[in-house]
Order: sequence, then structure tokens, then C-alpha cells
Amino acid sequence: MSIHPRGFDFLRDVDVRLSVELGRTEMKLKDILALGPESIVVLDRMSDELLDVLVNGKPIAKGEVISHNGRFGLRIVEMVGVEETAGENAIPLPGGAEG
Repeated sequence: MSIHPRGFDFLRDVDVRLSVELGRTEMKLKDILALGPESIVVLDRMSDELLDVLVNGKPIAKGEVISHNGRFGLRIVEMVGVEETAGENAIPLPGGAEG
């Protein structure tokens, strides 16, 4: 098997799941079963904190909620793990090029 001459460009069309996490909480099952309309579940994140942006469950960025044409949107504020990408955990590019 040979590596495609353009490196990993062939992976650009692979579908991944991007999700945004508002926060988390732990609850007892009895409390979950008691939820209904008008119930409030308080999460572990403050309302002014940046939200986690995940690709297939792995954090890649932090962002803030925006409104765009009447829909929720997300403005990316910072990328996470940039230091790791440039370090020893980086996947080497074909031909020994550094990225």
C-alpha cells in the first residue's frame, strides 16, 4: 500500500461529527425520572465561559454561541491542543516535512 502523493488530502472529505458541549452535571436516577416540562437542570459551566467544540468526542476548540440568521451558531475563539500538535505527539507528514 502506498501513501497518496498529496499526503493526507484524501481525508478531507471524511465525515466527522462536530458537537458543542454546554456543560455537564451528575444526577441521581430518581431526579432524572422526575424531570418534566419547566424542570431546570443546572450545568457545571458558567454562562460566560467558552464552550467546548468536539470532533468525534475529542476537544479541538473553544467558542461562544452566536445568532446567525435566526439559528444558533458558534464563533471559534481559540483552538485547543495546538502545543501538542507541534510537539512529539504530532503525526509526521510524508517526506519528512514539518507542519
